[in-house]
Amino acid sequence: MAARGPKNEYADSTGRSARPARSVRPARHAWVWPIVTLIAIILAWQLVSTAELVPSFMLPSPVKVAAALVSEFPLLLAHSRVTIVESAAGLALGVLIGFGFAVLMDRFDGAYRALYPLIVISQTIPTVAIAPLLVLWFGYGLLPKVVLIIIVTFFPMTVSMLSGFREADPETIDLLRSMGASRAQIFRHVKFPGALGSFFSALRICVSYAVVGAVISEWLGGFEGLGVYMTRVKSAFAFDKMFAVIVVISVVSLILMGIVSLAERRLMPWTHIKERTSET
Repeated sequence: MAARGPKNEYADSTGRSARPARSVRPARHAWVWPIVTLIAIILAWQLVSTAELVPSFMLPSPVKVAAALVSEFPLLLAHSRVTIVESAAGLALGVLIGFGFAVLMDRFDGAYRALYPLIVISQTIPTVAIAPLLVLWFGYGLLPKVVLIIIVTFFPMTVSMLSGFREADPETIDLLRSMGASRAQIFRHVKFPGALGSFFSALRICVSYAVVGAVISEWLGGFEGLGVYMTRVKSAFAFDKMFAVIVVISVVSLILMGIVSLAERRLMPWTHIKERTSET
């Protein structure tokens, strides 16, 4: 009589025993570890501040930062509105321009050879070096901030969408061409749907870049915005308020990224169905 193997093993087609694959934990619990890690960082930060390992004026405790956040909340909210408007305007134009460049370079090889190197070179120029020139050319209003956000957001959108367009299945494209489909129909039914994943991945990057670009532009010139507020409290050595505005910037970026994820879930529901299927 053959000996039985362990209960947690089974015999495969070759007769050898193999362990079953571990079940995948549900994605709804994926947020637990980041929250635990964040709490641990905040506790360590508080301990360092309480023990005065770093002077309190250089590293205020989380309690002081929270108090500054509460006391300055109305003012931070007013400055946040300005930064969000700037970020939204620059982001929308940057995405449109990046998408247009990607379509143009995918359609015409000459445009790709002429424009792509210049687009790459444009990203080698430091943002901090561009911002003063934009202020000098366009003044201290909304326009230079929107232009700077366009500069920092159109590149990831252009590169990601161009890559998504060129990864379209060539056999499917040849099939549609044999059926008499036009270039516009191929783009609409094959290339654009296939590049949606690249679009939302690039959009997440663009959202964070838009907020950062708005704050940087406000550092160098402006009257309102989170960047302007940050420069004022830094000049007053109020580092608790400076940390508070950093928290606000992070929250704004996370909210915008959450909106992008919600839009992706609405427009690409099949990806999340696939994820839920793989978890079962």
